[in-house]
Amino acid sequence: MRVFVTGGTGLIGSAVVAELLGKGHTVLALARSDASAQTAGAAGAEPLRGGLADLDVLRSGAARADGVIHLAFGNDFSSPEALARNVAEETAALTALGEELLGSDRPLVTVSGTPWTPGRPSTEADPVPTDGPVGGRGRTVTAILGLASHGVRATSVRLPRTVHHDGTGGFAGLLTGIARRSGTSGYPGDGTQRWPAVHALDAAVLFRLALEKAEAGTAWHAVADEGDRVRDIAAVIGRRLGLPVGPVPEETYGPLGPIFTTDQPSSSTRTRQALGWEPEHPGLLADLENIRP
Repeated sequence: MRVFVTGGTGLIGSAVVAELLGKGHTVLALARSDASAQTAGAAGAEPLRGGLADLDVLRSGAARADGVIHLAFGNDFSSPEALARNVAEETAALTALGEELLGSDRPLVTVSGTPWTPGRPSTEADPVPTDGPVGGRGRTVTAILGLASHGVRATSVRLPRTVHHDGTGGFAGLLTGIARRSGTSGYPGDGTQRWPAVHALDAAVLFRLALEKAEAGTAWHAVADEGDRVRDIAAVIGRRLGLPVGPVPEETYGPLGPIFTTDQPSSSTRTRQALGWEPEHPGLLADLENIRP
């Protein structure tokens, strides 16, 4: 299968591209810079120059492919306005991709976050949130899944708060970066809230499985660790960096603060049973041992 991938040179995307190529697919990768194009080419993909805002480029990429995996998202989390711009850009991009695939029965695999449900781990049957700091992403993904009734094999892989590889990535990576800058390995609240996690290489396998065989309109959970306590995450970070560990104000995390303080364990039982997905790589706390001082 020839697969058009957005975000193919990031932490998750590079793992997805390698997984696809390793299983006999070919990859057309969106590349927003010369450096990204070189990285994609070196990995074995064909680069297509453009960014998420280049809707005509996105349409041409989808038109040239047997399926699409969308992973790209803006990386500016500095303010609520910046986060809203990221969401709006992604909405326009996904809408363009979906329109190009209408009536084709080709797969469109998009991404969202695992939801949170009070008092229990969330499951694949739970809806994604459509309010809050990233509620717009939930509304967009829900609309894309609705294209199942319009000849698009649209599916969604829900990623946990941390997708990690070699000690970096996700919310845990943000905690590490803030710890390096501030001199304290902090956590919001009392730190007992739980975040799910998955290794990027395991997540990549699930994206491939969803592309190859998931039914239209379905959502899947790329969850290996159902929920690690945030203060346990901070403790490993502090030990690896030689920094004190303790609570810090929610405001430390900007517009993501309300999400950081939420207890949000998640299950992948149905995903494992239905798609035969089984994580094989180290869990988050073990992987954080790779953090370098």
